[in-house]
Amino acid sequence: MISNDHERVPLPTPMFPLGVVLFPYAGLPLHVFEPRYRALTEDCLKGNSEFGVVLIERGFEVGGGDTRFSVGTVARIVEAARFADGRWALLTVGTRRARVQTWLPDDPYPVALLEDLPDAPLGPRDEARLAEVERVVRRALALKAELNEPAVPATVELDDDPERAAFQLAAYAPLGPVDHQRVLEAEPWSSRLTLLTDLVTEAADVFAFRLSTG
Repeated sequence: MISNDHERVPLPTPMFPLGVVLFPYAGLPLHVFEPRYRALTEDCLKGNSEFGVVLIERGFEVGGGDTRFSVGTVARIVEAARFADGRWALLTVGTRRARVQTWLPDDPYPVALLEDLPDAPLGPRDEARLAEVERVVRRALALKAELNEPAVPATVELDDDPERAAFQLAAYAPLGPVDHQRVLEAEPWSSRLTLLTDLVTEAADVFAFRLSTG
């Protein structure tokens, strides 16, 4: 995305549809093996190292022909290693939310015109609500660990910045991709934090029930 004094002009952005949701400030490691996404990686590294990530609504990551959600996150490549056979190992990080205005032809990889979706800063009530979100997310992570299921440690440290911490909690929350997508799309922050609290509380109650029934 570029801007001048009069308008913000969306530019064609390489896109990587995936089966997971990426949040701003969250890390996302990628193993790139499809030829089209190898080309995407090479083009990104020649430019600003950014591409868009959106959740696949229907279909699969490999092969194309999928249906995609329109709200996603712009990712930036922070580390890249190329294997001898042409595959890539990438470490990427989410930078900002964005909405797809238009999908362009896949040539050779998906490309879209993106509109940035900036968030207003968290207000005092949002920051107060953040403590409740942290409590329910940590409870859910602890219960999931008791079930011996993969999860981020319940003791994970959060950033001191409230917005970064809020997005971290959203990313760490043990939810399915569609629920993560709902959180990513929700705005303003008051609605997003309320939704996140409700979804994680429901998930934690399910984990607790499973533990109680052995």
